[in-house]
Amino acid sequence: MTDAQFQQWLQSPSAIRMVLIEAQVNVAGSEVTRYIASRPYITGPAEVPANTAYQPLAKGGLAFTEQVSLSGEAGLSGGDIELDNADGALDGWLGDVWMNRPIKAWAGDPSWPRADFQLVFDGIIADVASPGRESVNLVLRDKLQRLNTPISEAKLGGATPNKDAILPIPFGECHNVTPLLTNPATLEYGFLGAVESTFEVRTNGKPIAVALNDQAGRFNLTTDPFSTTITASVQGDKGGGYAPRIAPLVQRIATAYGKAADRFTPADLDLVNLAAFDAAHPQPVGLYVADRSNQAQAIQQLAASVGAQAVMSRTGQLRLVQIALPAAGVPLEIGPEQMRERSLRPAQRLPVTAAVKIGFDRNWTLQAALTTSIPPAHADLYATEWLTETVVDETVRTRYRLSDDPVQIDTCLKTRADARAEAQRRLALSKVPRTIYEFDGEPEMMMLELGQPVRLRAERFGLQDGMLGVVVLLSRFWLTGRVTVGVLA
Repeated sequence: MTDAQFQQWLQSPSAIRMVLIEAQVNVAGSEVTRYIASRPYITGPAEVPANTAYQPLAKGGLAFTEQVSLSGEAGLSGGDIELDNADGALDGWLGDVWMNRPIKAWAGDPSWPRADFQLVFDGIIADVASPGRESVNLVLRDKLQRLNTPISEAKLGGATPNKDAILPIPFGECHNVTPLLTNPATLEYGFLGAVESTFEVRTNGKPIAVALNDQAGRFNLTTDPFSTTITASVQGDKGGGYAPRIAPLVQRIATAYGKAADRFTPADLDLVNLAAFDAAHPQPVGLYVADRSNQAQAIQQLAASVGAQAVMSRTGQLRLVQIALPAAGVPLEIGPEQMRERSLRPAQRLPVTAAVKIGFDRNWTLQAALTTSIPPAHADLYATEWLTETVVDETVRTRYRLSDDPVQIDTCLKTRADARAEAQRRLALSKVPRTIYEFDGEPEMMMLELGQPVRLRAERFGLQDGMLGVVVLLSRFWLTGRVTVGVLA
């Protein structure tokens, strides 16, 4: 079945909707798949899976809400599936292990063959719950939950004083980091894995000569530093090729780090989206991980450097979405015919800002009052954590009586030019009044994706001639055909 045919079915008032669910669960130590549906359904001998009966237990709306954070903070979308347990037959399911198991759902018509059902959710079971005697709920999260784990727990090992220390990882270009002392006897320092280049090593801010072994991610001092602070600037992690940009680093962190069983594969990535994002955002970035930092949070930190966010598509692929107006791509026209009558409403009005301050080129090791023979200006830089760039619109500041000293937004950006461009982009977005409009959409609106550009048209709220916007909220109820859409315009 083509996307156009599925869209036509969604729009049909005579459509009989049902959902097929395949959920993995650990039962008495064995991993099994449970087949659940909202109506009775049995596959044929030539279908996949063959001769399989889906238990008609799902009575909730397969509700799932996903939202783009406008603050750049990491967040996981969520929802649940309500299962009928009026007779207590599912009581034993509460004792099974559902946590962090994969779950998929397909939507379609009871008359369709199994292959025609369309994947509408690919995520993770957070847990199982029983809100009452009559039902059992599977609590859902998107697949970013798989990345809710430390990037690395690799310790140095051996018998040195740092044997239990986590080996640090530089992603992209990182300024003035503190490497790990890996061998006191040979004055060896380093990182986890090969690096592109360790291009300056310093003792108390003063450059010193070292013997480099970038293939091993190590270097040796040629003279004893006598217990002074050793720092370095490094172009890091070169597994798969050194690429100090947001999209390649997001892909690298998602597929090569964290728990091996939970790492993403190329099938979990929207490679077309990531390639387009990389082409549009070539800014160099740097992120230094010296502890048990979380994968998902690191990915969001990188993406947020340009006002973007990592989200999962409804079919379970990681995408990078930048909050921008106009949004990239051809906007989809949404008018009254795509909305339930009288459902459009202004849900949130965003504050106007007159200035944006971006923190960039982080100094990863603060060193105050250095006494070595370096220029005072250099010593001041080593005592400063962030370089900053601020842009102000004086007209907006005066009109709205706002401050020209905004809260700093920390990023992984490296250059002043990129920081200024990002500050200007954000200011252009926020210096005019913005509103998030919500409406209850017709069933075909369930095919929308977060970050999708739209043109919103309505008879009220100044939308008569249409206004460009971007989708920032989707709450889908696949069994009932309802969807709530949030559009920033």
